[in-house]
Amino acid sequence: MQTGMRIVRKENYDPKELNLNETLFSNANGYIGIRGTLEEGVPDGFPTMRGQYLAGAYEIIPMKQAESLCNLVEKKQTMLNICDTQTIRLTIDGEEFMPAKGGNIRAERILDMEAGYTERTTHWKSPSGKEIRVSVKRMAHFMVKELFTIEYSIEALNFSGEAVIDSCHTAQVANFSDSEDPRLADESPCYLKTVEQGFWKGTSYSVTRAENSGMTIAAATDHIVISEGRSDSMVREEGGCLITRLRIPVRKNSTVTVLKYAAFSDSVREKDPKAKVMQVLSDAMHEDISGLYERQKEYLSRFFERSKMMIEGDDELEEAVRFNMYQLLAAAPCDSHSGIAAKGLTGEGYEGHYFWDTEMYIVPFFTLTDPALARNILSFRYATLDKARSNAKLVGHKKGALYPWRTITGVECSGYFPSGTAAYHINGAISYAVNLYYLATGDDGFMKEMGLEMLIETARLWLDTGVYDRKGRFLIHEVTGPDEYTCMVSNNYYTNACAKYNLETAAGLYERFSSEPEVAALAARLSLSDSEIAEMKAAAEHMYLPYDEEYGINPQDDSFLDKPVWDISKTPKEDFPLLLHYHPLHLYRYQVCKQADTVLAHFLFPSLQSKETMEKSFRYYEKITTHDSSLSTCVFSMTASMLGLKEEALSYFGDSAKLDLMNRHENTKDGVHTANMGGCYMAIVNGFAGLRITSAGLSVDPFVPKGLSSYSFPFTYRGRQLKLSAGTDGAELELISGDDLAVTFRGDEYTVTKEKPWTYRQ
Repeated sequence: MQTGMRIVRKENYDPKELNLNETLFSNANGYIGIRGTLEEGVPDGFPTMRGQYLAGAYEIIPMKQAESLCNLVEKKQTMLNICDTQTIRLTIDGEEFMPAKGGNIRAERILDMEAGYTERTTHWKSPSGKEIRVSVKRMAHFMVKELFTIEYSIEALNFSGEAVIDSCHTAQVANFSDSEDPRLADESPCYLKTVEQGFWKGTSYSVTRAENSGMTIAAATDHIVISEGRSDSMVREEGGCLITRLRIPVRKNSTVTVLKYAAFSDSVREKDPKAKVMQVLSDAMHEDISGLYERQKEYLSRFFERSKMMIEGDDELEEAVRFNMYQLLAAAPCDSHSGIAAKGLTGEGYEGHYFWDTEMYIVPFFTLTDPALARNILSFRYATLDKARSNAKLVGHKKGALYPWRTITGVECSGYFPSGTAAYHINGAISYAVNLYYLATGDDGFMKEMGLEMLIETARLWLDTGVYDRKGRFLIHEVTGPDEYTCMVSNNYYTNACAKYNLETAAGLYERFSSEPEVAALAARLSLSDSEIAEMKAAAEHMYLPYDEEYGINPQDDSFLDKPVWDISKTPKEDFPLLLHYHPLHLYRYQVCKQADTVLAHFLFPSLQSKETMEKSFRYYEKITTHDSSLSTCVFSMTASMLGLKEEALSYFGDSAKLDLMNRHENTKDGVHTANMGGCYMAIVNGFAGLRITSAGLSVDPFVPKGLSSYSFPFTYRGRQLKLSAGTDGAELELISGDDLAVTFRGDEYTVTKEKPWTYRQ
């Protein structure tokens, strides 16, 4: 691997590495996602997930419950593998180019994060001794969201002859499945049926439809050949595949290039998806490819200007962090029609579902680097608020909204409610993200148009769920916190802390905006009264937060400390993750955590407990947490930073940052861990740098962990551009643009101006 803005890896065509590289070298732009599969395909028996995806494209499939109890989910949405337009088969004088079968002399893969494309180069020798160098550059365009391009170049090294390219467009393809892993679908049908397909003036096109969701997908491809000699082209349809055959003469020491353009659209975003893809192709092919590359580079230049992180002292770490940030951008939705899936657009893990991860781990990244994209993410939750209200009614609530645990369109897709629908803390994550975005941007328009309504409806759910006990405490029963190895409990500390914050912010912001005409109209529409706001404030004030005097910690829930402790040290390595080897009930009866739960609550809401209590809790849960979830180590890192446990902060951070690039969990082949990438960013910015945004304003408390010499990052706050730099000798906060800013450091307030940064020297 290389440092800087390029990831470079040798390609040895090992089956396991091929599958991993399909993820790491995928192309995505927030709307389309293309797995980094080999254009020519793989030999029989090689594992592959050959996928192309559109954000929010889905089918509805049955999920029959063994016992059909009242209102259990019996249908789910699953992401669609929409088609295959990336297949390109090459023969040289009749010999098939298939380096995975042999003949590979040297090959490598490149992800250029500055230019926004992947490149694969292969020096190959045919059985008869002909040598060629094939270079394939692929790009999902950030500014033309429907466009994907492949620049396929062939250089003849020791011969002259003929290259024949069969460029394919297959409309009906199957989804991936793995019956052994619950994080993947257990069946792999082709969900799309062809409505029409064919050629129009050399352009292949297809229109397909998902029968149950009614969603229509259109795709089209076309080609430009760049060659010294005359090339011939013919088209045909064979076995449902649209094939463009190109015959191109190749000369020794010369290069021929085929530009393949593909465009995609859907019926949710466009009235006529077919017309849209045809127009996108026409426009793209009339623009020189170099112009498309330049616009891609300009877009990324602006993105990294707002976000590029520099880390001195660990080149691999810096590279991993930049890779993570690039993948977050590639997953960011361009509109309110979709959220961010657990795997982004890089694979089919979790069937393309969106979880609480997005709001808790990803929204903070975009809030500080590209607030417009953060607003997009939150606008999806607003667009699905009515479905959240319906979901609340299904589980027995008279008022409020309960956002789904797993979803694509806003409808609950979790069939196992103990660790799914019961995870009411999804509401906590969404309300936390709404308030964080507002605190960081001051976007009154968003709060009045969308944010306040979400806060009120999620707060109403807590009022309808919780009860007061004889001591006057507000309790919340039968819910599941972030730790999915403990389900259906009373007074999960994390959930109660989130509910308290949700109730406080909903009431406080309503009172702040209540005189605004839009908010008065909202209150009338929601039948919201002052007495209900008073109920929210009272419930927040009397929220029960479990505390154990003997241990001096916050128990994860009321019954957690009464259970026996799972002996992690004596559990065979091959039994992790535990969820794949032990029945859920068996896990639920022990003190064992899949991921950070109470520890995350302490990071988010540190004012609720003393530092001593939080540190004791950290040490307690550290011993019983398996980190089977990718969302765990980043939380332990940022909480360790907050508590001043600097060595632990770096140790947990390194594992989090390098999770995908180093394939630490050995499942990156199914797609990247998008939320962990956001958590990695938080571990630096909110952890090492101590950057916190509250109603009191912006505060920082940076340190540099042992093993690193410095780090720096730009960020956006309230319309200002700032840059924080920290080294072993101190730190500095610069104001790049915008008005003067008050910032707090360890209780003292300082004013930062363009002429006078805040500085701290050790």
